[in-house]
Amino acid sequence: MFSQNLAPATRFRLLKTSAEGLAAMLQAIRAARYSVRLETYIFRDSAVGRLFVEALVEARAHGATVQVLVDGFGSLELPDSFWWPLRESGGEVHWFNPVSLNRWTYRDHRKLLVCDDRVAFLGGFNVADEYDGDGVTTGWRDLGLEVTGPLAHTLACTFDRMYGLAEFRHRRLQRLRKAFDRVQAQANWRILCSGPGCRLGAIKDALGQDLARARHVRIGTAYFLPTRRLRRAFRRVVKRGGRVQLMLTGRSDVALAQLASRWLYGGLLRSGVQVFEYQPQMFHAKLIVIDDVIYVGSANLDTRSLSINYELLVRIEDPVLAAEAAVLFDADLRHCHRIGRRHWLRTRTWWARLKESWAYVLLAKLDPFLARHQLKALR
Repeated sequence: MFSQNLAPATRFRLLKTSAEGLAAMLQAIRAARYSVRLETYIFRDSAVGRLFVEALVEARAHGATVQVLVDGFGSLELPDSFWWPLRESGGEVHWFNPVSLNRWTYRDHRKLLVCDDRVAFLGGFNVADEYDGDGVTTGWRDLGLEVTGPLAHTLACTFDRMYGLAEFRHRRLQRLRKAFDRVQAQANWRILCSGPGCRLGAIKDALGQDLARARHVRIGTAYFLPTRRLRRAFRRVVKRGGRVQLMLTGRSDVALAQLASRWLYGGLLRSGVQVFEYQPQMFHAKLIVIDDVIYVGSANLDTRSLSINYELLVRIEDPVLAAEAAVLFDADLRHCHRIGRRHWLRTRTWWARLKESWAYVLLAKLDPFLARHQLKALR
């Protein structure tokens, strides 16, 4: 369903599965007549990937300008020759930050499609076959958001800045960092961007403000490694009588990340936070519902998304949309295993705790340390 924004010309629609989101994106590309901007972390030479290239070539045949931005590490396995049909038709493809030893850590993890400056799509799904499904019987569990109206144009502007940064030259990096620290807002929505070197990024700041007065918090994220400040905010919500529910993945494509997340379970469970692990498929969604506020986009609640990667979220204050998202979250809980405090603490072996603690150190401490070192080297 569509939910009407307070600014009448902007509307939002939740895309409840990856299959629904990818299909809507393909339809929008084929219908484009003026411009197509596509940005993604992973683009695979796959059935889905080839459908997207065909649609992009078709948009060019209709006269639309086509610009594609893919991350140099996330799409490392994709040969540049894959883009020949699109380039032959007049489309443009840039690789964001091609892999280099002195700047490998900074990645463009954003997922965004904007067509004709009129309709935009953002969320967690990349362009690859593993995302194409309902998240229960097939494909990873993911979701997204369709936006129509003025916000789509503003999202296009964020793409243009990232597209200009593709080669990752230092001076342009510094200007973009400063621009991304500013929050763009109108009516009941805000665009939240994060990037390298942001000590207190817009995402962390907005979450902190919402959690400070929250009653019911629902968070679904594929990779979970929040800051100490956010974990304290969770505990305070519970302490004042609220509820915090975390939906994490039971099947992870990054074992190290799951180990690091599980290192935090004990403290969270002791403070009254509810922890669930999604079972049927890999859980890759990024959804936060705090009372009447919803966050949707590319950012996980982990160190990389909050402090290192380039990320994109939209924060929307809308009771109708938040209620719809809460229903979707609660439906997914039926496919989850709830982690019980006593059972979890009783069954943790010393070897499991050791692996989890080392994973936490590597991802929460060493990774950001290396990122800061690379940022200083670029100055």
